Amino acid sequence: MATLEIHQFPCLSDNYGVLIRDAGAGLTASIDAPDAATVAAALKDKGWTLTHILTTHHHGDHTGGNAALKAQTGCTIIGPRNEAAKIPGIDTKVGEGDTFMFGAHEVRVLDTPGHTAGHITYVIPSAKVAFAGDTLFAIGCGRVIEGNAQMMWQSLKKLMALPKDTTVYCGHEYTQSNARFALTIEPENAQLQTRAEAVDQLRAAGQPTLPTTIGIELETNPFLRPHVAAIQKRLGMEGKPEWQIFGEIRERKNRA
Repeated sequence: MATLEIHQFPCLSDNYGVLIRDAGAGLTASIDAPDAATVAAALKDKGWTLTHILTTHHHGDHTGGNAALKAQTGCTIIGPRNEAAKIPGIDTKVGEGDTFMFGAHEVRVLDTPGHTAGHITYVIPSAKVAFAGDTLFAIGCGRVIEGNAQMMWQSLKKLMALPKDTTVYCGHEYTQSNARFALTIEPENAQLQTRAEAVDQLRAAGQPTLPTTIGIELETNPFLRPHVAAIQKRLGMEGKPEWQIFGEIRERKNRA
């Protein structure tokens, strides 16, 4: 099977754009389209021709480039069925359990609502990769805007169940501030301490902290760790349902 080529690049103030390419099939997709000019520049830099946009959710910093890129390239825009009316230029609507082929690679769709009501995640098992938009971040998760804590927790559990060696591309470079917050929730986590230092070094050098992996997040991301006794004790929530503990962590991050 042809290797899936992946190119990540900064976009807007703190977004990331991602291009994926199956060279054998002559296909290139942009994961979301934060800004048309930046995506177009990345395509030109790689010498790739855009054929698809895979939209994770409707927010403007993920769909702002849809219309212009579609006008320039005639690309096919795939996006979440449950918020299709809000996705500029959408051609194909997908949701939980749907699959489609991107060249030689099967793409699986997960409904991961919470940040928005219809947010989806794209998983490509053959490449061991997931494109999580604003559901999961490195050492963090998206703000719960259109859903509730229980909904968001169920979405995160779907991602937590992916193989640990799954590489995860996220929508934003928030890792440094996420790490500082995480250390207030689980300061005794040695892996988190080490990771926070590495993140500081990467950002000081102007380097991205993404992508991440499911395995790394399970060990260091407090939003995925409401089962941990030390976290439950620190929050005064011993024995409470995991989604409620998650919700408390999310509320604390909102106020941080």
